[in-house]
Amino acid sequence: MEKDTPDQSAPSEDNQSDSAQTRRRKIEHIDICLQEDVQSKRSTLFDEIDFIHRALPEIDKSAIDLTTNFLGLRSAAPIVISAMTGGHPQTYDINKRLAEAAEEMRIPIGVGSQRAAVEDPSLARTFKVVRECAPNCPVIANIGATHVEVAPDAIEMIDADVLAIHLNPLQEAIQPEGDCNSAGFLDNIAEIRAIVDIPIIVKETGAGISASVAKELEDVGIDAIDVGGVGGTSWSAVEYYRAMKEGDSMKAQLGQEYWDWGIPTALSVIMTTAATDLPVIATGGVRSGLDVAKALALGAMSAGIAYPLLAPAANGTMQDVVTKLKGFTESLRVAMYLTGCDCVDDLAAQPLLLGPRLTSTLQALNIEYRKPRRGARDHIFR
Repeated sequence: MEKDTPDQSAPSEDNQSDSAQTRRRKIEHIDICLQEDVQSKRSTLFDEIDFIHRALPEIDKSAIDLTTNFLGLRSAAPIVISAMTGGHPQTYDINKRLAEAAEEMRIPIGVGSQRAAVEDPSLARTFKVVRECAPNCPVIANIGATHVEVAPDAIEMIDADVLAIHLNPLQEAIQPEGDCNSAGFLDNIAEIRAIVDIPIIVKETGAGISASVAKELEDVGIDAIDVGGVGGTSWSAVEYYRAMKEGDSMKAQLGQEYWDWGIPTALSVIMTTAATDLPVIATGGVRSGLDVAKALALGAMSAGIAYPLLAPAANGTMQDVVTKLKGFTESLRVAMYLTGCDCVDDLAAQPLLLGPRLTSTLQALNIEYRKPRRGARDHIFR
């Protein structure tokens, strides 16, 4: 009689507990974001940026072109549905609605960290649904900097066009079960770059990326940066609520103290575009099409949106998500119309009025904010 062959798709005993913990954390994060106030109390600093109104736009608003070059891929608008979730059975429908909306809008979509599906392959369907429902959109895989060996598997799992490597040291520092050993992360990113043949984005998850870190990332060969700045969802706040539930008073106190830690999104965009030639995605507190326009005017190639889409995706329908996204694109068109921009690349050439908080910060950092910003990009698509 032949011996039974172990089910290679089932998690081993060694990682069952890790898998269960990761799975539980995934749904707790969603529930907390939907039920609690986890927004940063600090500004993104987009409120410190104004356009100069053009009373004679001399363009037809209906002819404005939002098409964007997203790392060599065509996107119908300079908007990315940022990584939110996956890795728990209850997240399947959320990702399905987000992906269906991305497909209708023809914009890129990212998935949450795929660690859970690496630990427990039975959860891969909560990620695979994104590619199944968005076959014609750029899809972004997501791993941590410690997951070097699983990068190819994460890409294959969802037939990804782009890989995101997330950085979340603040969240790990506050998280009750957080891992705060970040030694060797830059080398890990370089190793992932060496074994992956699709574009790589390195993304922060709410605390921003500085000029010096952006330069280090550019030097190891990544393709783009998602700044993930302060001003939107605070993952320190999310972990505060988890710590309170766990009865971990020290972690809860840290969550309160570091609720607003990091670099505001607008400032992080300026810092990274000034320090590198890498394309930049502005994520973190983007709450309107006007915010998207300001991010593009600062030199970002696109803006990421997550929190405004979570409730429609969790509690509504695909069409609710599409309606929310169309509100962003219509607001962006209005901003472009009122500044006489008939394509998104024109925004980078617009003069801007910067408020005193932002200018004083730039002066303190010795960042030249009067120089011309990054110019238009060629529309060359893979």
